[in-house]
Amino acid sequence: MTEQIKRMDIKGRIIPVRLRRNNKARRIILRVDQDNDGAVLTLPRRAAEADALALLEEQSAWLLDRLDGMPPRVPFADGAAIPILGEEHLIRHEPILRGGVIRERGVINVSGRIEHLPRRVRDWVRKEARAAIEPVADAFARRLDLKYSKISIRDTKSRWGSCAASGNLSFSWRLLMTPQWVLDYVVAHEVSHLAHMNHGPAFWRTVASLDVMTDRAREWLNRESARLHRIGS
Repeated sequence: MTEQIKRMDIKGRIIPVRLRRNNKARRIILRVDQDNDGAVLTLPRRAAEADALALLEEQSAWLLDRLDGMPPRVPFADGAAIPILGEEHLIRHEPILRGGVIRERGVINVSGRIEHLPRRVRDWVRKEARAAIEPVADAFARRLDLKYSKISIRDTKSRWGSCAASGNLSFSWRLLMTPQWVLDYVVAHEVSHLAHMNHGPAFWRTVASLDVMTDRAREWLNRESARLHRIGS
């Protein structure tokens, strides 16, 4: 796959557009690029770039409407509010504080120089995500008499968790921002894949045996995932 980035004037707005050539693509596809507040055009190998740009022009109203409808970005910055296990917390820069990052009474206090604050918060949320996820995974694995190999915490965009055939579990650090009952469901889902590497009836019975709020959690994730993926990015 090859890619180039162009900055295009779309109805008076300058928007980054990524043009990707993919040998497996059968037609030109336009989608919103949430990472860059722009667009992605995927072209088959032999497609003309002019045809892709014509599609972009044709769908410009749709694109701008989708971009305008995206939740606002919330960077890791002094004064920003982010959820931790579903509860809003204020990030506060405390340069003379000792201890790195300390959470107390709805505030995430961050020490050190201001330019290091985003990295410090990013490292902290990954560590806290692991601390929140591992005990839940351990408890569910014991209940099912199963074992996993290891847990990885990643910055994934397309999924909240995954289970490999090797028994490795992987989770998005953004699970830390969901309510506990949503985190419980995602962990139960992936632990259940240790027994069933599919989404058949037996798999869903295994998930249900762990007494998690499957339907409610799935609805919550569908509704809130776009907002959460705009935090810290």
